[in-house]
Amino acid sequence: MNSLLAHEPLIRLAVFAGILALMAGLEAWLPRRQRSAGRWLRWPSNLGVVVLDSLVVRLVFPTAAVGLALALEGRGVGLLPWLGVPQPLAILLAVVLLDLAIYLQHVMFHAVPALWRLHRMHHADLDFDVTTGLRFHPVEILLSMVIKLMVVVALGAPAVAVLVFEVLLNATAIFNHANLRLPERLDRLLRLVLVTPDMHRVHHSVVPRETNSNFGFNLAVWDRIFGTYRAQPAAGHEAMTIGIEQFRDPRELRLDRMLTQPLREDDRAYPLGRRERA
Repeated sequence: MNSLLAHEPLIRLAVFAGILALMAGLEAWLPRRQRSAGRWLRWPSNLGVVVLDSLVVRLVFPTAAVGLALALEGRGVGLLPWLGVPQPLAILLAVVLLDLAIYLQHVMFHAVPALWRLHRMHHADLDFDVTTGLRFHPVEILLSMVIKLMVVVALGAPAVAVLVFEVLLNATAIFNHANLRLPERLDRLLRLVLVTPDMHRVHHSVVPRETNSNFGFNLAVWDRIFGTYRAQPAAGHEAMTIGIEQFRDPRELRLDRMLTQPLREDDRAYPLGRRERA
C-alpha cells in the first residue's frame, strides 16, 4: 500500500489523462448538444488554467492531501481513529464523508457572494464539455485545498481513502461535464448513484434557479437528501443556454479575462437565495 501511495502523483496523472482522453473521444462521437463555441476558442484557456492551478497548488501546498493523511496515520488524530473504526470501514466512510464535504463546499461557494465571484468563472464557460470540469479559478482551488486538508485532519482519513477519493473526484468531474449523450434508461439508473452529464448540465444553466441545483460532483444522493435536486432543465438539454448572464462576450473565454472575472461586474441574481429574497 505504501508503494501505491508513493506513486500518488503518477496514479492521479494517469487516471486524469486517461479519463480526459476517453470522455473527449466519446463526446465527439456521441454529442448531447451542438457546440455554441468552438474547441479552439475555449480549450486553450480551459486547459491553460489547469496548468496554472497545478503550479499554484504545488507552490503553496508542497504536501497535498494524501501526504498529510499519510503523515497523520497512526497518531490517533481525527474522528475515525478516535472512534476506533476498523480500517476497511474507515476507508469507505472517509470517501463518503469527503464527498459530502465537497458538496457542502460547492453550496457555500454559491451562497456566499464573495465566494461566488471566484466560482462563477467555472460557470461562465459558454459551452459544456470535458474541459469545463477543469475550469476553476486558482484562488478557488487554493481555498478548496485548505477546506479539504481541514476535513482530512478532522476525519483522520486514511491516506488510501484520500487517494481513492481524489482519483474518483477527478474522474467523475470530467465524466459529468462531458457533452455526452447517454441512453435515457442508463442515465436514469446511473444517477441513482452517480452524477451524470445530464444531471450536472442543469447546474450550468443560465437560469439562476437551475444554476443553484444539482451541486454534487460524484455521489448523486446529496442533492436528493438536501432538496437541491432538479431532474431536467426547463428548456430541455438541447435548447438550454449554458453560462451566466453577465459574461456572454466570447472575449471572456480568454485566460486573462477569466482570471480577472472576480474583480468585475458584481452580480446579485446568482448567489443562492439572493433572487428569492429580492
